[in-house]
Amino acid sequence: MRLSTLGSVATLALLSTTVIAVAQSRNTIQVAGSSTVLPFASIVAEEFGNAFPDFNTPVVGSGGTGGGFRQFCEGVGDNTIDIANASRRISAAEIATCNTNGVTQIIEVMFGYDGIVFATPVSQGDFALEPVHVYKAIAAQVPVDGALVANPYTSWDQIDPSLPAQAINLVVPASNHGTREVFQLNVVDAGCEEAGLPEDLSAEAATAACTTFRQDGRVVEIAGDYTETLARLQTTPSSVGVFGLSFYEENRDTLKVATVAGVEPTLETVASGEYPVSRPLYFYVKGEHIGVIPGIEEYVAFFLSDGMAGAGGRLEDAGLIPAPAEELAAALAGFDGRAYITP
Repeated sequence: MRLSTLGSVATLALLSTTVIAVAQSRNTIQVAGSSTVLPFASIVAEEFGNAFPDFNTPVVGSGGTGGGFRQFCEGVGDNTIDIANASRRISAAEIATCNTNGVTQIIEVMFGYDGIVFATPVSQGDFALEPVHVYKAIAAQVPVDGALVANPYTSWDQIDPSLPAQAINLVVPASNHGTREVFQLNVVDAGCEEAGLPEDLSAEAATAACTTFRQDGRVVEIAGDYTETLARLQTTPSSVGVFGLSFYEENRDTLKVATVAGVEPTLETVASGEYPVSRPLYFYVKGEHIGVIPGIEEYVAFFLSDGMAGAGGRLEDAGLIPAPAEELAAALAGFDGRAYITP
């Protein structure tokens, strides 16, 4: 019995040593996730490599928020990423998956804000959108004369005469993107409520009416990053695409944005909360890799520094809406204090 116990302890110690040794065989920070956060993290990684020559430049990939969390939660060790970029908060189900796979030291870092915009090629009509317009354009079924019917709308002016007489073609993020969750909640769900569903619908049917998109070719869901959405608009110029404000700012020579609820999306209107479709941006750090993969602590502090995420920093120049200084300070304090997320 004693020999068996000692053998188990030795095995566990060997496994632990093996995990650490494997992790130590990699000396470059690995980051993946949100396509919205991608350009910001790429800037920080490049500047970090220049400012800290003792560390390798971090490798930053995309894959969407959901894809980043899947990689992040695969486990601990050399073959798993250190940081997941996200345009929404990690879900309870994702935390549970992480924990099941041994990732229990998850640190959330909020570093700024972004808006979600509706953009068209500059050659197209001007859009003044309300959430109900978007819902009626995108839903598989919509209420007409008190009944839920297959979506009859084929052009925007059929929904509202104030909108352009332009064919309905929407290019939206797929479910692997954090942008999709905010788009659904702040725009589609809000528009569904405003449209007024039939009162005799069950709760299940009402949810389906708000969340099921039409499948007649007028809605394209993009699993890739915003460059793929932009390519769709170039191929089909009548399309309306959903982007992060920061991506639009980088491409405003070819794109123009719609107002939403009468408000134009700008750095100022998003920062003030006047623009209704905005969200915080995050990255998540795997605590088990801190002190094992070189440079993680320095990378986080550098990301949250005034020169990067602060007002007037490099990321604001790239389109980030900076968080107030006290929020950035709280984020760094949470990281330094190892404020791990609990289920």
